[in-house]
Amino acid sequence: MAFVDEVKFFVKAGDGGNGCVSFLREKFVPKGGPNGGDGGRGGSVYLEADPGKHSLIDFRYSSHFKAERGGHGMGSDCHGRGGKDMFVPVPVGSMIRDAETDELLSDLTEPGQRFLAAQGGRGGLGNTRFATSTNRAPRKATPGTPGEERWLRLELKLLADVGLIGLPNAGKSTLLSKLSAANPKVAPYPFTTLEPQLGVLHFKFEKPCIIADIPGLIEGASEGLGLGHRFLRHIERTSILLHLIDASSEDPLADYKVLASELAAYKEELADRTRLIVLNKMDCLYEEEQEAVKALFADNGMADVLLISALDEIGIDALKKRIGSLLEAQREDAAEAEEAQP
Repeated sequence: MAFVDEVKFFVKAGDGGNGCVSFLREKFVPKGGPNGGDGGRGGSVYLEADPGKHSLIDFRYSSHFKAERGGHGMGSDCHGRGGKDMFVPVPVGSMIRDAETDELLSDLTEPGQRFLAAQGGRGGLGNTRFATSTNRAPRKATPGTPGEERWLRLELKLLADVGLIGLPNAGKSTLLSKLSAANPKVAPYPFTTLEPQLGVLHFKFEKPCIIADIPGLIEGASEGLGLGHRFLRHIERTSILLHLIDASSEDPLADYKVLASELAAYKEELADRTRLIVLNKMDCLYEEEQEAVKALFADNGMADVLLISALDEIGIDALKKRIGSLLEAQREDAAEAEEAQP
């Protein structure tokens, strides 16, 4: 199932029903007055954030959404039935833009949050509405108004607590499979993930967190090279950036600098985001080589690094604890800031 994070689609609200021109025709009631009912309102189209959705793949097979039109008014003062509203589920984190002007219309960041994409048309008035003391038999009714219609564009920015980033073949998919129940493709040959993967990391005494594995970045990704540039938007909403470095590469420090520079080039504020540097594939290094890699980062002001082997599950428990402590500290800071607000 492909991962889709940007789509264009059409929404059309239901038209309002027409009002009715009708007169009372009943035995022993001469010259019965007007009794034409109003038309029903047209249904509206809403976009609703659904936590069970993680991709826009459904829009690939259905890109036109039309709500039900309102029923027409009838005689005997019978009003037309209102059209049913249509609710289109979208993933949490969807940004809704006008397809023509590119104006940002809404950002659905909370489960259950809704956006009125197209307003249903109003029902027309029956001739009963136009009866007056001087016009007791009006032959006038109004048609229903058409429902709104327009083209919209959805951009998905995944909502995750931890963004897992690294160069291709750093072991991100393997690490995600060890931290969560996610089952991304893992193989003993070089390849790169083609789409973001999500996993849920559970803690014993704390809230679970969502981890997003972003396809491997390469130098120049922020300018459109490689695959990772298409998915850089998904790390904008992560609170922690986990830099996964292949400790067995020729120059692990240079690999880290490539990641840091690409993130800063994409968005400067990402440079100030909480980061956790993890050196992977320690199983490929002798003990003295492991110490040398740690010393290399320490000499460049990054002494707080973790050395793990995702394949052999070495250091995974320590990494989970570190992620948990960072998230808990962020939650406490957020709670204090909220209390400090007047």
